[in-house]
Amino acid sequence: MSSFTHQFDTPSYKGTSTVSTGLFINGKFVEPVEKGTIEVVNPVNGKVITSVAAGTAADIDIAARAARKAYKERWGLKVPGVQRGRMLSKLADLLEANADEFAALEALDVGKAFRAARNGDVSASIAALRYYAGWADKIQGKTIETNEKKLAYTRHEPVGLVGAIVPWNFPLTMLSFKLGPALAAGNAVIVKPSELTPLTALRLCPLFVEAGFPDGVINVVSGYGSTAGQALSEHMDVDKITFTGSTLTGRKIMETASKTNLKKITLELGGKSPSVIFDDVDLEQTVKWVSHGIFMNHGQACTAGSRIFVQAGIYDRFLKAFTEHVSSLKVGDPFARDTYQGPQVSQTQFERIMGYIKSGKEEGATVHIGGERHGNEGYFIQPTIFTECKPNMKIVQEEIFGPVAAIIKFTTEEEAIEQANNTVYGLACSVFTRDIDRAIRVAHSIEAGTAWINCHNSSELSLPFGGFKQSGIGRELGEYALEHYTNLKAVHVNIGHRL
Repeated sequence: MSSFTHQFDTPSYKGTSTVSTGLFINGKFVEPVEKGTIEVVNPVNGKVITSVAAGTAADIDIAARAARKAYKERWGLKVPGVQRGRMLSKLADLLEANADEFAALEALDVGKAFRAARNGDVSASIAALRYYAGWADKIQGKTIETNEKKLAYTRHEPVGLVGAIVPWNFPLTMLSFKLGPALAAGNAVIVKPSELTPLTALRLCPLFVEAGFPDGVINVVSGYGSTAGQALSEHMDVDKITFTGSTLTGRKIMETASKTNLKKITLELGGKSPSVIFDDVDLEQTVKWVSHGIFMNHGQACTAGSRIFVQAGIYDRFLKAFTEHVSSLKVGDPFARDTYQGPQVSQTQFERIMGYIKSGKEEGATVHIGGERHGNEGYFIQPTIFTECKPNMKIVQEEIFGPVAAIIKFTTEEEAIEQANNTVYGLACSVFTRDIDRAIRVAHSIEAGTAWINCHNSSELSLPFGGFKQSGIGRELGEYALEHYTNLKAVHVNIGHRL
């Protein structure tokens, strides 16, 4: 079986990583049926890092049969929750022991700063696996009072086989957010990582074996969305799809699920999150949080606070301080110790973002800073701030998924709420003010699944995450996520009723 070895000799990490590049099915790496491959590209320079197997419908079918057999014979409720929790906990320990290597792989094919990958992505992944390890033996039903002649209770049973389609912006973290509750609840899983960023998912496979998961319980099939992803969504043996990605693809998955076996679905989709800044804020802290809200992960986050509404009384002071802060962000080599922003993930994404910047200019917005390519190679874009933005502009209405902020001035609270809700999305929002009454009032008024007050992109594993409107269906994280990975059964026991 082919593998890829990379020698890292960087200021942030020195070491060797070897990744098997086949498909991981039934506990071992195998070649794809059609022998196709996908090139994995380094976004720093546009050069090919390696090639991985390109799975197709035939491979998804093989994986589904292996997963279904494993679920029926050696997984599900046949393995007590305590044991499932121990395996998840062991997987978290193994990931922690190799944390720097995984961070380096994320920096290599995603392009994110090593520091952010290590302290953010990998740490969150470890924590998520441990969190759901704790839940594995606490998924409980209820005994429900009916009458003296009946015992009635509920139980939560695994859905069965889950297809997990993982995005390219947080490959390891999103994988962990899906594996954790799926495995804790006793499901078997087929993972389809993004074709752009498959390395950490493939590197994790040997750790599944070492953690003690039975063969076939976790399978990883790399491939294109239009082939492997489509086949996973269509497969009649797959009981649920959990997907993170674009609203357009989410619609296709929803349609496919309805036309096949009416799969359960969890969709975490796009966003155009507003940050609302009132006159009375702590300016220094607000600037830092708003910057983190939009420029974290190079703006490649579904919760990115890309619409920044600033009250007139503080607008000039905020813009000056925000400009100074954003201008100080270091763009460059992901492995440099002082890098904040690396390249965008791909040529396609780079061109898409530059297209939005061009649109903003053409529609009359003002490029306050940035708006251009950074450097001469790779997919780097300058952190960009637009002013003089109008509600109907594409840069205000559509998800850019890049380091581009649109700043809009407002006067009244009512005006801010109306503009914040003027979007088809409803994933997240943030409100900045010292007035706690106003903070809660506005947070409750904005149509979004997550509301942050005096912070942004500050999530907790124990709180549910998901969107209103076209930002998705269902929830990830917290206890709420477990509901989407179980079927609820009501049991009626006759203990005295006679006909």
